[in-house]
Amino acid sequence: MSEDLLRKSSRDKLAKLEVQNLRRRLINTIRSSNGKVLRNSQELISFSCNDYLGLTHHPEVIKASQDATYEYGAGSGGSRLVSGNNPLNSELETLLAKIKGTEDAIVFGSGYLANLGVIPALVGRKDLILIDELSHACLFAGAMLSNAHTIHFKHRDISELAKLMTKQRKSYQHCLVLTDGVFSMDGDLAPISALHELCKKHKAWLMTDDAHGLGVIENGRGSSVVDGCAIPVPLQVGTLSKAVGAYGGYLCSNKETIDLIRNRARSLVYTTGLPPGNLAAAIAALKIIRTNIELTNRPLALANKFAAYLGLSPPKSPIVTIQLGDVERTMRGSMELEKKGFLVVAIRPPTVPVGTSRLRCTFSAIHTEAQVDAFAKATKEVLAIQ
Repeated sequence: MSEDLLRKSSRDKLAKLEVQNLRRRLINTIRSSNGKVLRNSQELISFSCNDYLGLTHHPEVIKASQDATYEYGAGSGGSRLVSGNNPLNSELETLLAKIKGTEDAIVFGSGYLANLGVIPALVGRKDLILIDELSHACLFAGAMLSNAHTIHFKHRDISELAKLMTKQRKSYQHCLVLTDGVFSMDGDLAPISALHELCKKHKAWLMTDDAHGLGVIENGRGSSVVDGCAIPVPLQVGTLSKAVGAYGGYLCSNKETIDLIRNRARSLVYTTGLPPGNLAAAIAALKIIRTNIELTNRPLALANKFAAYLGLSPPKSPIVTIQLGDVERTMRGSMELEKKGFLVVAIRPPTVPVGTSRLRCTFSAIHTEAQVDAFAKATKEVLAIQ
């Protein structure tokens, strides 16, 4: 009887999503090394992937993963604090700290797990969190788990944040400001320099999620570098699953904070460590990112080429958003592009606010100029009939 009630409840909720055109379905998709995918028996050129540098299929990255798997096995065997710390973890963390310009780093199972673990380990009930309203869902989830008093500020609005700081900061022991470095659904950048100065003035901690910045912004160094100058952001979270082409998450910070996270972050302490092959893949990919500036600059260059053809504002990242507003209209746009041979998944609520459904186009170093030209032409044709 209880299972029947569960089944009915699930069915009713799915029906509501269906009516709103918000039901998601998993579609088997096979990615290749040339920017193409096989989906529903159709070959498409994908502009919906976060593998910004194509490193998932890079031969050096694949070989490193294979060699480590043969040497250490397919899995890690347990939590790093229980089963032991594979030395590849330490090598990866040292490399991340060098790239981010911090004293130390710690690797998590994913970027989502990093935010779930780091935020509650640093702040609690007596503390204040101020978070950009368009930050990624995992930052909001971490804030909620911390039980700190949390206030949203308008997207990239330094003036409002300053007012909140002036009004609220003195009432709390600690203050943590949370933001994406590159906003995943809009592709715009956080005002890192202004945020850093404001946090310094009010003795607050700035934490940025650089999931979509590492590898593609400022010669691959990420969003904490502004106009060639590294901003000393004290807490830099990110992922290894996008431009790095592997999987996992990280926090880069000072030695004391990293040591605290090793002891306090529940999503690290109670989670199985990353597989050795994955760690080795990330190490190999980061070494490529550090040395191949031409590769790291290519995605943004292609995004600019696409935007210019459509008469859009120059993008700040490899993410170009075409906001259509209405869910059904956005779904139609995605389907029309698929008919023309391009994969651009429609982004709908709750991923984005109601009324802001969009086509989120992402550009990779493995895309050819001809592919981008063809995609731009097809997109212009589809938009003309929307």
